[in-house]
Amino acid sequence: MKTKKIGLLLLALLLMLVAAGCGSKNTQTTDAGKPSGESSSAADGTQPKKLKDVKVVLDWTPNTNHTGLYVAKDQGYYEEEGLNVEIVQPGSGGADAMVASGKVPFGVSVQENVTQARTQGVPLVSIAAVIQHNTSGFAAPVDRNIKKPKDFEGKTYGGWGSPVEQAVISSIMDIDKGDVSKVKIVNMGEADYFTAVKRDIDFAWIFYGWTGIEAELRKQPLDMLYVKDFSDKLDYYTPVLVTNEKQIKEDPELVKAFMRATSKGYQYAIDHPEDAANILIKAVPELDKDLVMASQKWLSPKYKDDAASWGEQKEQVWQGYSDWMYEHKLLEKPLEVSGAYTNDFLP
Repeated sequence: MKTKKIGLLLLALLLMLVAAGCGSKNTQTTDAGKPSGESSSAADGTQPKKLKDVKVVLDWTPNTNHTGLYVAKDQGYYEEEGLNVEIVQPGSGGADAMVASGKVPFGVSVQENVTQARTQGVPLVSIAAVIQHNTSGFAAPVDRNIKKPKDFEGKTYGGWGSPVEQAVISSIMDIDKGDVSKVKIVNMGEADYFTAVKRDIDFAWIFYGWTGIEAELRKQPLDMLYVKDFSDKLDYYTPVLVTNEKQIKEDPELVKAFMRATSKGYQYAIDHPEDAANILIKAVPELDKDLVMASQKWLSPKYKDDAASWGEQKEQVWQGYSDWMYEHKLLEKPLEVSGAYTNDFLP
């Protein structure tokens, strides 16, 4: 459930993949457009309806951020829209590169990645906010005595090597009159949070809905500092569903169909968290059943939260976070917000 950050090398790869994708007429239809699946036979004996094969790529391993996708597939919502949807793991370059290049039409990303990509000319577009408010923050075992940002001083932070990490730590420490230079920042790579804090890490950035819930189940209490509590600009969308500009231009009806079904999947998960959790467990049996169930019960009310409908995105959220990124020199230029997201495909 860890957020993947786009660095300069990944942005360069994205640009190359986009160029390659745009140069091939058949790239988009290879995965999203060819009708090869079939629905079940009609009761009146008519020929079964052909389904379009469509792939959606995850940002990470399957978890409760993705439940609505699995529900939409399991409950036949995609099939009702004429779609045969395959949920796949990210390949080389990650989900953003696969979607931006047109290799797959839909994927899971985060607002930060879309913002960085678009300021580099990569045509990702966010089409839905999976969760309405940012549920991520800095977590530490209670014995590290980290109750406020200034308590980061003298501690070791374990991250994944993105410039945004130090910028966020610095910005919330400034509010608490702390000194970020007194924080030791190390890259813990793909290390498990619980393993890392038993070794040389004092705190890390997590999504509470997964790692925090796992800590509860392990009976390992955490002190949690949510980043959104320190600035409205840090209450950004993570994760989001994305497509690319070419897909929107060439086949908007496919985007509408995909989003109609996906919205129903997430609404089902909002209304029936236990049933939705069991659908995810059935689809991905290697997941911890207790963790999935507890996480789903915690997260389901947060999908929609105070929004008028699931998936809704607000201009001020996109503007606020992109302004914050530009102010902290994480963007080369300001974001043109209007092109970065759209609510047009929500039902």
